Amino acid sequence: MQTLHVELGDRRYPIFIGSDLNPQALLKPYIKGRQVMIVSNTTVAPLYLQHYVTAIEALDKTVATCILPDGEKFKDIEHLNLIFNALLEAGFNRDCTVLALGGGVIGDMAGFASAAFQRGVYFIQVPTTLLSQVDSSVGGKTGINHPLGKNMIGAFQQPQVVLADMSQLKTLPPRELSAGLAEVIKYALLGDIEFLAWLETHMEQLVAGDATLLAEAVYRSCAHKARIVANDEKEQGERALLNLGHTFGHAIESYLGYGEWLHGEAVATGMVMAADLSQRMGWISLDDLERTKKIISRANLPIVCPKIPLDEFLAFMAHDKKVLNGQLRLVLMQQLGQAVITKEFDVELMQQAILANQE
Repeated sequence: MQTLHVELGDRRYPIFIGSDLNPQALLKPYIKGRQVMIVSNTTVAPLYLQHYVTAIEALDKTVATCILPDGEKFKDIEHLNLIFNALLEAGFNRDCTVLALGGGVIGDMAGFASAAFQRGVYFIQVPTTLLSQVDSSVGGKTGINHPLGKNMIGAFQQPQVVLADMSQLKTLPPRELSAGLAEVIKYALLGDIEFLAWLETHMEQLVAGDATLLAEAVYRSCAHKARIVANDEKEQGERALLNLGHTFGHAIESYLGYGEWLHGEAVATGMVMAADLSQRMGWISLDDLERTKKIISRANLPIVCPKIPLDEFLAFMAHDKKVLNGQLRLVLMQQLGQAVITKEFDVELMQQAILANQE
């Protein structure tokens, strides 16, 4: 097992990364009260729920569960309210802990519920997908979607601890594994050219589910995110770099309908659009653009999206959270492994990059 820490002063918390982790031993120091609400979904619960219920009950805790339907399309206020209903019906108090057992949707919703219930209760992340292990479970961003924009309603809520168990990836469908690799590739493109070379060497093994290599990819990705979050918890500056590809990707998700494309698939094509615009601006070379496309394709991810009317694509981008004082900011690449947040870009070139990467 490897351990990282997100350094946030007195809110410092660990990320445990390994296979067949012992939840009873690892969670014991981080469950403050006697009540634990485990939030999961209909796909993950049959696989792992009882294991965690048994482990936490062995700590002499009261455990209740809330099982939500599986999918991005259920990441809304209606299904968020089901978590509040479960907490209230179980009579949980301000010392309770909400534990997210699932992928990014469950983590985001359970985290938001924990931030809002009685104005804030304890929160634990047990991410069961690669995407949530390397990205959404770390850093405290939580929230739900709105028809006009992804993740537009939410709160910052840091967990007490994160358990990333590689053995749970064995049950992950190949499409979901590839979606997680999109976020892994993101860390390399935005800030670590050596990591990009490592991914190019090992991509086929990662796609095949090699547990040792996946653990290394998770560790290196989380190390990047932990450092950035420690420097900029509330995304006032550097943390926005983690949104490489996301402004374009969120527009794709919103237009197609949440859940039609997985988040990682949309981000993958979004990163190609960002790289394309970076190349059109003269920041990276055509070879760099092709290198970006190649590593994304080797992860079995899309590099073009379905045809989306440009005016609608731009309208969804206008609702992005990185719009500041009415001006859109993008994360682009000055070179591979070095991203920058900028509002200084040619809108016509951006539109060309969007259109060039559609079917």
